[in-house]
Amino acid sequence: MIESSRTLDLSKPHPIDQVGVEARVARLNSRSVKKESKIEALKMALSMIDLTTLEGMDTEGKVIQLCQKAIKPHANLPDLPKVAAVCVYPNMVSVAKERLKGSGIHVASVATAFPSGMATLDEKLEETKKAVDQGADEVDMVISRGKFLKGEYNYVFDEIKAVKEACAQAHLKVILETGELQTLENVRKASDLAMQAGADFIKTSTGKIQPAATQPVTLVMLEAIRDHYYQTGQMVGMKPAGGIRKAKQAIQYLVLVKETLGNEWLTPDYFRFGASSLTNDLLMQIVKQQTGVYQSLNYFSND
Repeated sequence: MIESSRTLDLSKPHPIDQVGVEARVARLNSRSVKKESKIEALKMALSMIDLTTLEGMDTEGKVIQLCQKAIKPHANLPDLPKVAAVCVYPNMVSVAKERLKGSGIHVASVATAFPSGMATLDEKLEETKKAVDQGADEVDMVISRGKFLKGEYNYVFDEIKAVKEACAQAHLKVILETGELQTLENVRKASDLAMQAGADFIKTSTGKIQPAATQPVTLVMLEAIRDHYYQTGQMVGMKPAGGIRKAKQAIQYLVLVKETLGNEWLTPDYFRFGASSLTNDLLMQIVKQQTGVYQSLNYFSND
C-alpha cells in the first residue's frame, strides 16, 4: 500500500436530519425561474454533462458518434455550448481522445473494476494507469463499499489515495455509490473520507443500481464539500450521476449548488451531470424556449 502524506480524520460526527434535508430540498425546488434565466440555466446544464457510454456492447462507432454529439449537440443550433466530457471504458479512451482532439472536451474513463469495485488494489491501479496512458484526462473510480460498510475506513482512504497517485495529472472523481451506503450519515462520512484522500470530485453513483442520484443525497454531499472548503480552502467538484433525465431536474440541481456552494461552483470545472439521457431533454427545452415549439425526439440521436 502506498504511504499517504495525509491522515484520515473522521472524528467529527455529522448527524443528518433527514426530514430537514428533504424539507430544504423541497423549499429550493419550489422556486420559479424566469424565462431568460431558464435559457441560461439550460445551456449551463448542457455544458456540464459527461456524455457516457458504459455498456458491454460499446463499439468504436458508438464512441465516435457520442463524441460528435459532444462537440455539436444540435446541428441547427451552432451557438450551443459543448458538453464537458465523454466518459468511456479504458479500452475506448484512445478512440475518444483522437475524435475529440482540439475540441476542449475532456475524456473521462471509469476504472478500478467499475461498477462493482471487486478487484485487488494492484488490478485497480493497473487499470487506472492504462486509462491515463491512453489519454484519459479524468478517472472515475468506485470505492470498496463492502469495506466501507464494515468500518474499514483506513482501507478505503488508502485505496483512494493510491488511485489518486496513479492518476498522475488526470483528475480523480470518486464514486461513492450512495444507493448502497444505506444512510445519509454514511454518505457524509464517505464524502469526507474521499475528499481527505485527495478526490478532485465526489460522485453519487455508477448509474448501474437504484437509487442513483437523488437531491437529498446530493445536498448532503454539497454540504460536505462546503465544510471541506471552509476547513482547507480547497474546492472539490460534485457529480450527481444516474436518474437525472429531465431539464427541470437539472435546473433544480443547479439551484442546490448555487444556494449551498455559490456561483464559483457553477462551472464544468466543479460541477457535472452524469446523465447522457438528460442531453436530449435539455436540447428539446432550449428549442422550445427559443422557438415556442417542441421538436420530436426523432430529431435527436438516442445515446
